[in-house]
Amino acid sequence: FGENGIVDLAKDLGPGDFELNNITHGAPPIVVADTVVVGSKIFDYGMHNNSPPGHIRAYDARTGKFKWRFHTIPREGEPFVETWENDSWKKAGNTNAWSMLAGDDELGLVYLPTSTPTNDYWGGKRPGANVYAESILCLDAASGERVWHFQTVHHGVWDYDVASAPNLVDVVVDGNPIKAVAQVSKTGFTYVFDRVTGKPVWPIEERLVPQSDVPGEKSYPTQPHPTKPPPFERIGITEDDLIDFTPELKAEAVEIAKRYRLGPIFTPPIVKDAGGKLGTIVVPGAAGGANFPGASVDPETGILYVESQTNPIGMAVVPTKPGTSDWDYVIAYQPTRGPQGLPLVKPPYRRITAIDLNTGEHVWQIPFGNGPTNHPAIKDLNLGPLGSPYGDTVAEGGILLTKTLLISYLSKWGELGRRAQGTFLRAFDKKTGELLAEVDVEIRLHGALMTYMHKGRQYVAVAGGGRRGDGELVALALPKDTSTVPARP
Repeated sequence: FGENGIVDLAKDLGPGDFELNNITHGAPPIVVADTVVVGSKIFDYGMHNNSPPGHIRAYDARTGKFKWRFHTIPREGEPFVETWENDSWKKAGNTNAWSMLAGDDELGLVYLPTSTPTNDYWGGKRPGANVYAESILCLDAASGERVWHFQTVHHGVWDYDVASAPNLVDVVVDGNPIKAVAQVSKTGFTYVFDRVTGKPVWPIEERLVPQSDVPGEKSYPTQPHPTKPPPFERIGITEDDLIDFTPELKAEAVEIAKRYRLGPIFTPPIVKDAGGKLGTIVVPGAAGGANFPGASVDPETGILYVESQTNPIGMAVVPTKPGTSDWDYVIAYQPTRGPQGLPLVKPPYRRITAIDLNTGEHVWQIPFGNGPTNHPAIKDLNLGPLGSPYGDTVAEGGILLTKTLLISYLSKWGELGRRAQGTFLRAFDKKTGELLAEVDVEIRLHGALMTYMHKGRQYVAVAGGGRRGDGELVALALPKDTSTVPARP
């Protein structure tokens, strides 16, 4: 296989003058039949327009021989190259598939979620829609030929890369069986397609969105909005979305929000301090919505379960200093902390949503985590769980489904404060979202939950620790009869 069992992936990105130190891998490749399909992870915040392109590569699973390369930034003469105006395809980078991939062996198809082009927040040097950026891309695994694609964000300036694996599931919609693919997203939308043809299962409308006033930027006039399922996250922000536990807190939140531009989803960043505003509050933020852990789906019911965070972020761009960059503007994040250190918007701040992909409707939605219920300003209000507003949306959580349970976890520092160590592992009734049990784990867990059977008993395992040389794998046994899981004390 390859040369002494190794394939040098740097050789097959194709010709170009780019910085190879910016590229690595954040997720494993996927094997479809006898083809290994490889994405890449590319540093987002370079100050120069020389990031490598995120072209998809494939290799023979038996020999390691290079099979094909798909240009996620089209080359001259290829379809959609015209969406990279002013020949920007020659210099643009990223547009990579850094997250997990999905494959259908029976159909011989591979599904790839792609990222934003360089740079994430100012697209003045890449006018146009920028196909295949921020897209769900379906390729023939054997040949690398495009079968279909759907672009979730045109000419992205919000870092709304498609950050999680597509979910493959067979559903029945209005009596019609459909081999579907569902893609959750940072935007809070769930995009659902026939995975053979790419036809949306429910209409996805192009709607007019606010336009950029950043010099040199040419934002796209419309963005896709799925009509079903409903968003699983708060999208966009107005004064009605601000925290209102008490009149005093609401008044403070309104004063804070006056320093920013508010608006619907896809309201673009502004130049910092333009019009006296610090930036645009983007909801969900770039670390909000559904991130790397993605969603889980029950193949028997067609119900998808997704964990998400609201996580507003202040987005502004600032001019670059001469000689420091070949961009005109780069990002300058602005803090969006709410009154007295509370979040700026209403809860829930983290949530789990169950979505029936046969109907396109939500089955249930719950706050995930207690959140800041012990904050002095609200501790006497008996608010109930608010959802944890803190945590690592890339490394934490994800959802494991069993026949009856939904299992996930939260870091203690997200629940109890930044000095708290360890993790809360929680089990819910999959049908209702009711919290059934909680396990207090002493170490910080991270990564995907796994399950296995041993001598008739089901176990759950997950990696933990590792940052201080204390990495270990934690395994817990489920009750023999999970229909009688004891209630949380």
